Amino acid sequence: RAARELIRQTKRSFPDARIAGVSVHPMLEDRHGIELFVGLADTPTFGPVLVFGHGGTSVEDSRDISIELPPLDLNLAHAMINRTRIAKLIDGTSTRPALDRDALALALMKVSQIAIDIPEILELDINPLVALEDGLVALDARMTLGEPARHPGRDGKSRLAIAPYPEEWEDTLSLKDGRKVFVRPVRPEDEDLFKSFFETVSAEDLRLRFFAPVRDFSHRFLARLTQLDYSRAMAFAAIEPETGDLLGVVRLHADPDHKSGEYAIMVRSNLKGVGLGWALMKLIIRYARADGIETIQGEVLKENTSMLSMCQALGFHVETSPDDPGVAHVSLQVTDLDLADDVG
Repeated sequence: RAARELIRQTKRSFPDARIAGVSVHPMLEDRHGIELFVGLADTPTFGPVLVFGHGGTSVEDSRDISIELPPLDLNLAHAMINRTRIAKLIDGTSTRPALDRDALALALMKVSQIAIDIPEILELDINPLVALEDGLVALDARMTLGEPARHPGRDGKSRLAIAPYPEEWEDTLSLKDGRKVFVRPVRPEDEDLFKSFFETVSAEDLRLRFFAPVRDFSHRFLARLTQLDYSRAMAFAAIEPETGDLLGVVRLHADPDHKSGEYAIMVRSNLKGVGLGWALMKLIIRYARADGIETIQGEVLKENTSMLSMCQALGFHVETSPDDPGVAHVSLQVTDLDLADDVG
C-alpha cells in the first residue's frame, strides 16, 4: 500500500515519469547520528561552490551552512566544518559521543574532487548525510547534469575559480651521484615540512636567498610559501623518498600578464654540489615553457657566485641591477630555447 501511494503521488507531480519499481531499505536508527547536508552549487561568477551544514528537513530553516571554493584539502575541509554551529555536536558533548569527523572531511574532499573531475555535474545535493560514530550514510541525493560553461582565462578543462593541484607535474629527478628524489608541486599542508627544512639551512644561505637575515618561521611566513594559486604561481618540492624530508624548493611567480615570471630556489646547505639545484632549475624552466611564460627573471646577490655561475651555465643573461650595484638581474628568454636543449 505504501509503495502504491508513493507511486501515485509521484505520478501526480510528474505525469510523464517512467517508474520501474520501488526499492525498500532498512530504517537507519541511531539516536546519536546527526543529519548533515553536503552540496555542490553552480554559480556564474565562481563556478562550483561547496556547501556544508545542518541537513535534514530543516536545512532551509536553520541556515547553518558554510561555503568554500574547490579544490579542498583536509585542512580546508576541517575549517569548513568548524565554521558551522553543528560542529559542536559532531565533536561530541558530555552527553553524546563524538562522530566520525575524519570521514566527513574526506567526504567533502571527494565532493570537491567530483567538481574537478566531472564538470558535467553542475549541482549535487546529498541530504541527509548522516554522521555516525564510525562513518557516514547518505540517505538521499540528487544531481543536475549539463554542459559546463567555459570561462575565458581559465584552464579549458576546468570551470573552477581556483586551479586544482597539478598532479601531472609529479616526477622523479636524478642527481649526479645517481640518487633519485621525488618532486611534486607544493601543497598548503607542507607548512611543517618547510619549517623543518629551514632548520637545516644555514643562516648565510637564508640571507643569500631572502637578502636579509631570517629568523621568523611563523605561520604567516610559511603560508606565503605554501598556499599557492596554481594559475599564477608554481613551486616544486624535492623530497627524499625514504624519509619524506624536504631537500630543496624552486618556485616561479608569474606577472599579471602571464608573460614573465620571477624565480627563486633554495636547497639544503649540506646538499650543494650534488646537482639538485641544477635539476630543479631545469624543471622550472620546463614548467615555464609549458605554461606559456616567455621570460624567467630573478634578483641574485653578486656575492652568491654559485647561483650566478649556474644561471650563466643555463643560458641566463646577467647584468647589474639598476637599483642596487650589489645585486645582479638575471633573465632567460624561454621562448628562444631550442627544444633539443638540455632543459627538460
